[in-house]
This record gives sequence, structure tokens and C-alpha cells, in this order.
Amino acid sequence: MFAEKIDVVVDATELQPSPSQIQSRFETLRDLDDEQMATLNKKLLRKIDWRLMPTITIMFLMNYLDRINVSNARIAGLQDDLNMSDAVWSTGISAFYIGYLIGQLPGNLWLARVRPSLLLPGMMIGWSICTICMPAVTSGVGFCMVRFVTGLCEAPFFPGITLMTSSWYMKEENPMRMAIWHAGNTISNIISGFLAAGILHNMGGMAGLYSWQWFFIIEGAVSILVGVVAFFLLPDWPENTRWLSDEEREIARYRVLVSNGGKEEQVGGTWDGLKDAIKDPFTWMFCGMHFSLINAQSFKDFFPSIIKTFGFSELNTYLVQAPPYAIAYITACLCAYSSGRFRESCYHIILPIVASAVGISLMISTPNIGARYFGSVLLVSGTYNGLNLQLSWETTLVPAPRSKKAALIAIANCVSQCSHWFSPYFFPTKHEPFYRLGGGLILFGCLCTALLCWAVKWWAKRLNKKLDEAEGYSEHSGVERGWRYAY
Repeated sequence: MFAEKIDVVVDATELQPSPSQIQSRFETLRDLDDEQMATLNKKLLRKIDWRLMPTITIMFLMNYLDRINVSNARIAGLQDDLNMSDAVWSTGISAFYIGYLIGQLPGNLWLARVRPSLLLPGMMIGWSICTICMPAVTSGVGFCMVRFVTGLCEAPFFPGITLMTSSWYMKEENPMRMAIWHAGNTISNIISGFLAAGILHNMGGMAGLYSWQWFFIIEGAVSILVGVVAFFLLPDWPENTRWLSDEEREIARYRVLVSNGGKEEQVGGTWDGLKDAIKDPFTWMFCGMHFSLINAQSFKDFFPSIIKTFGFSELNTYLVQAPPYAIAYITACLCAYSSGRFRESCYHIILPIVASAVGISLMISTPNIGARYFGSVLLVSGTYNGLNLQLSWETTLVPAPRSKKAALIAIANCVSQCSHWFSPYFFPTKHEPFYRLGGGLILFGCLCTALLCWAVKWWAKRLNKKLDEAEGYSEHSGVERGWRYAY
């Protein structure tokens, strides 16, 4: 693993150090042989996997559950009980993403400079308190205000765990790890349906509360508990995690250096990182790709309402939401494994997104329930696969410094969230059962995603060609090829 060159070049004029040269920089590592390094690497990887992965997966599960809980609460009467029109409801959904957008960039730049083990759980407790406040809402205005503050509290979390994952794992490890915690997204949709079946279907009237009020209280309380536990389990950065030994901290930094082509993942100046990210063409390509993927996922806030049009009972509507997301999780892990093994991202995103386009085409074109449900499986699986691999790809192509990577992740996420300002208006109830206007938006997102994948691949190949020329490399030159951009 460690003798392998990693495909990232930051500056064509710099000589990239070999893994042995990187190893010599660390006092506790320089005298270790390959077998000892491999043993130490496995020990560190096991420790990080068992503390970081389960913690952020469960946190992301609760984060996404909090984001989508209003969808099932709507079926249980939230919109009617608060006398909200479709326009007010859509405004409340959009208000969440306005707060989310405002907090993205400053939150992630701040995270790059502080301890994630404090900031991320703190944010989680903040949005959980907002969730518990939701049952006190009595009007559409209150609904919009609570959702706005909830979005503001959640803003640093998703880009933050993306940044953390890319700062702990090597290039070949990154796609699978992101798929693991991104499973929190799909698992939350599965759990949400079962929770809705158990709480929304059975708890109405208890203690004088609506069932949707119990839904928010229970979810918020569990999220607070998870946030408190996360204070003690989450690592910080490779250089300052308290529960690692000096040797483990150094090999963690060594791994990052090898994965970054020898470039130190120092924090860097906040504004310098922001300026570097803005000037990098990859930033804007990934902004467009992320935006397109979120458009392709615009169904997610309305998925329970879409499934309801299939004609199932209320209880079955909650339950049949689970299989598409379960299948999406399995396919996401398989695609991530394949992407990491073959070091390929472009086609691993394009092929699933084509499947999503086929899926939504079925859903908006035929009244056959079986075909529409099969289409929902394709739709969910393809879009969630694409988003997971896009996150891994962007952090691989821009690995350092940390402030630039944090800025790129946040900018791309900010731009993508603008979709939520208008996409809720594409799914009014008067367009039931096919929601063809929303289906058109999803198809447009799928098409743009595929085109932008090609654009990133083309740009990476162009940069690699320039690096070949700078090094005097060709197939018959006898010159050893250095690090390259992966596509």
C-alpha cells in the first residue's frame, strides 16, 4: 500500500517525495521496516474505523432523519393542523435550506481550524433542540422560523464529516468509507418509514398531543443523546487526536502525506484557502455536479407523498418507503468498493445516474404501480450512488491544504443547496399522481450530472497531459511517471 504512488499533483514544478522520504520525516517511524509499518497502519485503521465510522454514520442518520421528518409528519396531518397552504409548506421547506446555505461556508472554514469533536456534537445538540421545539409551533410562520434555525444548526455537519473522512483516509480507502457513513442517509429513510408507522400511526391523542408532535419529541431526544456520546468518541485531526499515541498520530499524518502526493495537509490561511478554491476550475465543475445531483434528488422531501399516490393504505405507505433505500445502500457500497479498487469515478457516477433517469421516466409515464415502484428503486439508488462518489472524487482531486479543501466542499454544498429554494415548488399536490413537473427537474439534473462528469474527466486528463510533458514522460521514454489526477 505505502510504496504505491498516489495520483495527485499540486505543482508540476515540484518533485514529489517517495513514501520512504516521507517516512523519514517522522521520528517514531523512520526506523520501522515495511512489515512494522503495515502492522502499525492496520492498527490505526482499525481504531479509526471503529470510532469514527460508527459515530458519524449514526450522527448523519439522525441528521438526515431530522431533515426529512417533516415529510412523514405532513402525511400525519402537520400541514392541515397548522392550516398551511401548499405555498406556505414549500416556503417552510425552502427556509430550512436558506439557513443551511448561510451556515455552510463559515461553518466548514471554522471546522478546519478547531476540534471537530467539540463543534460537530455541539451543532447536533443545537438542531435537536430545534426539533423538540417543533411541537410548540402553531402557525405556518412558526414552522418556517423553526425550520430556518434548524438548517442553520445543521449547516456545518455534512461538509464537516466529508472533510474529516478525506483527512483520515487514503485515496483508495475514501470512497468506501464515505459510502459507509453516507449509509446514514439511506438508513434514515428506512427508519423514518418504520418510525412513522409506529409513532404517527399509533400515538395520536396521547397526552393530548398530535402524533406528529410525538414524532418530533422522540427524534429530538434521541439526537441529543447521540450528540452527547459523540463528544467522547469522535477524533479530531490526525495531528491532535487525544486518544492516539504519538506513533499512531505520526502514521496518521504519514498516510495523509502519501495520499496527497507528499503535500502537507496543513490548515492554511482561511482566506487563502477560500481564494485558492475559488480560482480552481475543479471547484466550479464540482459545484455544478453537486447542484445537478441535488436537483436529481429533489424528490426526497416529497417521497412519502409520491408513494402515497400509488394507492397504498397510510400504514403501507410508511412501510414501502424502506426497500428502495435499502437497495440504494447495498448498491452504494458495491459501487464505492469498485470505484476505490479501480481508481475510477466518472463512469461509476454516470451509469447509476442513467439508471435514475430511466427510473423517473417510468414513474412519470405509466400508471402501472409495479413499474412505478420499480422506477422508484432505480431513482433512489442511482442518485444516492452519484452523490456519495462525487464527494469522494472532489476531495481526492483537491487534497490540500485543509482550508482549501474545506472551502471547496462548502462552496459546492452551498451552490447545490440553492436547488432547495425552488425545487419544492415543482411538487405541488395538484400535480398528483405523476408529478411530471418534478420529474422533468430530476431528468434535467441527471443529464447535467453526466455532462459535468465528462467535463471533470476531460480537465483532469488535460492537466495530466501537461504534467507528462513537463516531466518528459511517454510510454517509451523510460521516465518514471509521477503522481496524476484521478478520474
